[in-house]
Amino acid sequence: MSDNQSWNSSGSEEDIEPREESGHLVGVGDLSGVLSKWTNYIHGWQDRWVVLKNNTLSYYKSQDETEYGCRGSLCLSKAVITPHEFDECRLDISVNDSVWYLRAQDPEHRNQWIDSIELHRADSGYGSESSLRRHGSMLSLTSATSGYSATSTSSFRKGHSLREKLAEMETFRDILCRQVDTLQKYFDSCADAESKDELQRDKIVEDDEDDFPNTRTDGEFLHNNNGSKEKLFQSLSPKGINGIDFKGEAITFKATTAGILATLSHCIDLMVKREDSWQRRLDKEMEKRRRIEESYKSALNELKKKSHFGGPDYEEGPNSLINEDEFFDAVEAALDRQDKIEEQCQTDKVRIQRSSPVPPADVYSSSGSHRFSDKVEEMVQNHMNYSLQDVGGDANWQLVVEEGEMKVYRREVEENGIVLDPLKATHSVKGVTGHEVCHYFWDTAYRNDWETTIENFNVVENLSDNAAVIYQTHKRVWPASQRDVLYLSAMRKILANNENDPDTWLVCNFSVDHDDAQPTSRCVRAKINIAMICQTLVSPPEGDKEISRDNILCKITYVANVNPGGWAPASVLRAVAKREYPKFLKRFTSYVQEKTAGKPILF
Repeated sequence: MSDNQSWNSSGSEEDIEPREESGHLVGVGDLSGVLSKWTNYIHGWQDRWVVLKNNTLSYYKSQDETEYGCRGSLCLSKAVITPHEFDECRLDISVNDSVWYLRAQDPEHRNQWIDSIELHRADSGYGSESSLRRHGSMLSLTSATSGYSATSTSSFRKGHSLREKLAEMETFRDILCRQVDTLQKYFDSCADAESKDELQRDKIVEDDEDDFPNTRTDGEFLHNNNGSKEKLFQSLSPKGINGIDFKGEAITFKATTAGILATLSHCIDLMVKREDSWQRRLDKEMEKRRRIEESYKSALNELKKKSHFGGPDYEEGPNSLINEDEFFDAVEAALDRQDKIEEQCQTDKVRIQRSSPVPPADVYSSSGSHRFSDKVEEMVQNHMNYSLQDVGGDANWQLVVEEGEMKVYRREVEENGIVLDPLKATHSVKGVTGHEVCHYFWDTAYRNDWETTIENFNVVENLSDNAAVIYQTHKRVWPASQRDVLYLSAMRKILANNENDPDTWLVCNFSVDHDDAQPTSRCVRAKINIAMICQTLVSPPEGDKEISRDNILCKITYVANVNPGGWAPASVLRAVAKREYPKFLKRFTSYVQEKTAGKPILF
């Protein structure tokens, strides 16, 4: 049977109401445009071409692909549209278990989409009176009646005996009250009659005291001289007062009290049975609750083991549904997985020996001539003035890691709820020079050999022989959003002020803007200001021996100021920094020692 021939709840043919084709006008509220759609935890939000037409919401990868068929669609008749509580540009559309997370470019466009969707839903006929008649059923009426009847009958059947006995108790109470009233009247009448008899007896004795016959009394009789007995006082008969049958009333009273006691006993038995029944039901409910709680805990643990929850509400942000402990556990688990993958890669692969020509040292003595030259010079001077200062006596710096020659310090700073902790690390590495350390740190040809957090990078612009603008994206650590960085990297040789100053080299990386690498919705743009300062210390060789790598020591000072660009729990960011920075320094310095072993010393 088609939709326009559906039967109503009465099942009669007279109430059939054909569907009006004019009720859904073609083109009413139709809308199309670009919306960001949440795809998955790897790719996040992606722009899609969305079309609203004929009460159906469809999406395509782009407007050019509309002729090849949609990638997905939702019927809006029973859809639930939910504007997001915090994100003014986002709306969620759900039909049963299918949920689309969409974001418009601004709140006005979101409201326009919501209004158009609601217009289609209203135009579809669902929820109207005619729709209820068309899609009605006898199920609701019969279900309501049968449910009520079954419940009521079951309840009456279970409580029938107890209510019956309580009704008997009411009847016995009424009878007993009437009997008590009757007996009370009888006792009052007896008391009044006794008082009158005493008064009459006293009066007769007083009148006949002087000429009382020569007789003797025996009970209620007076014995005269002729031997006859005369009853002086009329005795009270059981029915003599108000016609009350005292014996019958007493028997009835006794029977009533016996009935009350029997009924009470029966009620107590019923209550004990009912208590046992309720106790068994309570035990069953408690057992059921225990099982449900265990199932809930088990499901929650399984959910925590998954790599992602599947929706943007579980992503990084102040309104994330993940609490701080879960966020930390997820980040730590992801970092552990990356470490295992990296260890496996290092075990399996043979490192490719790369070599790139090293420009002469004079090339690094100046910032070169380009539009960022002044900025580079300013950064170099700031780092040389402040980064080399000793932090041992500064109370603002906290020593968080100490492993052999390596020490890592942190100063806690927050701005608008975002952690901006400056970090400073010092380390000493034998057998390498400052020039070699800075060379492998700055040259992008070796970047992928020692940097394990980068997903990809490219040189946006070469400014000079010792400066370049670099764009790189970092591997995502769920549930944190993926980060990208656009920065200028420059390498400098610091000229010595006197002959006693150590040979000093510096690499500084700081964020810049560039037209060829604009921020995207796929990544959160982080801001950095990083410097690696390396000083070479040489101990004199014995005798006439040449200087070898055993005679050189590189003192490294590494400083980092990073703005993550978005919110994440402070405890998580600090814990990750405490864990990752020492690993990075050890990994990088070991790589430099490996690369320079057996090669001529590069001063």
